[in-house]
Amino acid sequence: MGFRRGVSSSPEVDDARIDEELSRLITEVTNEINWRMREDHVTRADLAGRMGVSPGRVSQVLSGGENLTLRTLVSLATALDGRFDVQFRPYKPPVDSYAGHGADAEDA
Repeated sequence: MGFRRGVSSSPEVDDARIDEELSRLITEVTNEINWRMREDHVTRADLAGRMGVSPGRVSQVLSGGENLTLRTLVSLATALDGRFDVQFRPYKPPVDSYAGHGADAEDA
């Protein structure tokens, strides 16, 4: 059972939105980690050594197929001499891409 605010009349809608947001967040986090690794010329083996885990574990984390713990995120950030910041914003549903504008266009 997940955390629910009870604003939706349909649990299926909540589950779909949760899955969509989780996928978006995992992609964003793994993209940021991979970008930092490229910028700093850090290989997965290097990162594994810094974190004290196996290279396979790093590959598993960076594949995006799992729900990362805050401890894992902090470990990744520390190993890359960085930190994550959290920003909580109101939810804006994606706008049809054919409309030519959306949440991303507003932020640009």
